[in-house]
Amino acid sequence: MADFLEILKYTLPALIVFFTSWLLIRKFLDSDQKLKKIDMMYKNEQYILPIRLQAYERLVLFLERISPESLLMRMNSKKMTSQELHSELLTTIRAEYEHNLSQQIYVSRESWEVIRNARSNIVNIINEAAKSIEPGSPSIKLSQTILESIIDKEDSPANVAIDFLKKEIKQLF
Repeated sequence: MADFLEILKYTLPALIVFFTSWLLIRKFLDSDQKLKKIDMMYKNEQYILPIRLQAYERLVLFLERISPESLLMRMNSKKMTSQELHSELLTTIRAEYEHNLSQQIYVSRESWEVIRNARSNIVNIINEAAKSIEPGSPSIKLSQTILESIIDKEDSPANVAIDFLKKEIKQLF
């Protein structure tokens, strides 16, 4: 029994010192790891923020380019029929969308949904206008019908999406 007490007299303080040291070192390493993680996130944010802003810029440009007013100014030709203009408008919207697909990585899911909805709404407006016009009629008739349907709406789908993107960008700052 005396031998056991003698061993306990030396091992108990050693165990207490060991566990205290272990806890302190563990706490220090956890704290250091958290600081490194915060530093890495800060460095990533410095790198990613300009890319994200560029993505927002490109998406606003995309929305401006597919707005019916802009499309009709660029694409309408007196030589085209309404069917040709309709086809050309849809092809251009599809090409613009495909060109900007990669930007969804840098924006929120909600922003991307708003952009997709704006594109779909614009396509629907164009399709509805094309249904109400004879396919062989001059392209100016389709242009007028599209513009009238845009004027009837309070806000165009592109403007709604652009406003949403602007609000989201303000949250970054």
